[in-house]
Amino acid sequence: MGSDKAINAHFEEQMAAIFPMTWQIEPNLQQAMQYSLLAGGKRVRPLLLLAATEAVGGDVSQAYPAACAIECVHTYSLIHDDLPAMDNDALRRGKPTNHIVFGEATAILAGDALLTHAFYVLATMPHVSDAVVRTLVTQLAYYAGAAGMVSGQAIDMAGQAQTAADVDYMHQRKTGDLIVCALQMGAHIGGASAQQLEALAVFGRAIGLAFQIQDDILDATGDTQTTGKMTQRDVENNKKTYTAFAGVEASRQAVRTLTHQGHEAIIDAAFPYPQRLIELSQWLMARHR
Repeated sequence: MGSDKAINAHFEEQMAAIFPMTWQIEPNLQQAMQYSLLAGGKRVRPLLLLAATEAVGGDVSQAYPAACAIECVHTYSLIHDDLPAMDNDALRRGKPTNHIVFGEATAILAGDALLTHAFYVLATMPHVSDAVVRTLVTQLAYYAGAAGMVSGQAIDMAGQAQTAADVDYMHQRKTGDLIVCALQMGAHIGGASAQQLEALAVFGRAIGLAFQIQDDILDATGDTQTTGKMTQRDVENNKKTYTAFAGVEASRQAVRTLTHQGHEAIIDAAFPYPQRLIELSQWLMARHR
């Protein structure tokens, strides 16, 4: 798969060229899409997708379009989450949020365009069979849609999470499902077995929840300069979070426990090349932004 630096550089090159040169896109809309899509960030989901392809012994070069597609979906979700009708955030990845720069209408349209473009990218993937493409499209639509990420956001917006179990469920839908989706998509591209797919689902659910709990910890304890976004927002908005129920130290222990559970699932399934998955999950546990 190559070095982390080479992987990141190649992925960013792919992202920068994701819209065909022959397309005539309204200039302000295109600028708004690229503003958020190329703003950097951790690129967690695409990196996990590529690592899953590698873990099962697949050809990682075939997986880059799918990695770009899932980042389009993630970026759309961030643009819409930041809107005044949602979380009403003014800062994302250390920059003013999309609607602050381009206005609400253009931000909504930019999110819409990125979401739909993800499926165009999957449908036109080279070197991947039609059967695998159908699987990728189906999985992304399921995990990112009404049964997955969007339901998680709806639960959050409606304030339905009133217990620790409710918060876990909301986090699994809002954050974990797209992480599981990334791993499953990468594994399908690599020709994974049923056992490997199940192990990656267990791994994804564990690190997806750990990832969101770590976000809750950073919101409670971090600062804007380090995290690149406004902190203490959950308290201000009276949102139920893992740290609100369990406290910061217990939340940190939960992150460690969940990450270990994820590692065990990968180790027990005897993947041929699991190291990058393990390293990514360890990095997520230790991150400060």
